[in-house]
Amino acid sequence: MIIDVSSILKETGGIIHIDGEVAVEEIEFCGNSYSFKTPFRVLGSVSNNGTTLVLEADCSAIVKTQCSRCMKDIDVPIDFEISETLVQGEEKQDEFEDVIVFDGYEISIDEIVSNNFIMNVDARYLCKDDCKGLCPSCGKDLNEGECNCSNDNIDPRWAKLAEMIKKKD
Repeated sequence: MIIDVSSILKETGGIIHIDGEVAVEEIEFCGNSYSFKTPFRVLGSVSNNGTTLVLEADCSAIVKTQCSRCMKDIDVPIDFEISETLVQGEEKQDEFEDVIVFDGYEISIDEIVSNNFIMNVDARYLCKDDCKGLCPSCGKDLNEGECNCSNDNIDPRWAKLAEMIKKKD
């Protein structure tokens, strides 16, 4: 999405309202894959505070990823807010910390939305809160029922605890 900011560059207090969509390509991050079932809906504004431009927006989309326990594909609603400071020209970059530099009179917010998604994505998602995951021996989805693997392969450090549990039953 390209935003033309020429109308507010020299107008302190000027504001441009944003209401549009940003399509994001599949993202691989921290061993997870995220594909987007819907483009990001971006609703917000770009305003001129006299020294910089400020982009503030709410972004939402439906993301397809995998359950961290059972590896089933799941759709997850994502919603986050963006607040970025923008400056025109490389020469102004040194005057401010944590700014995004743009040239000309247009700002492309596609990369800004993608980067903010990465900063706001959870480390893991579950298909349901009580997902049982996969059997570590045979790989069966334990949400669909128990497997026939024996649980006799107990870590020796936990053997005494296992004996206590068996005696209690």
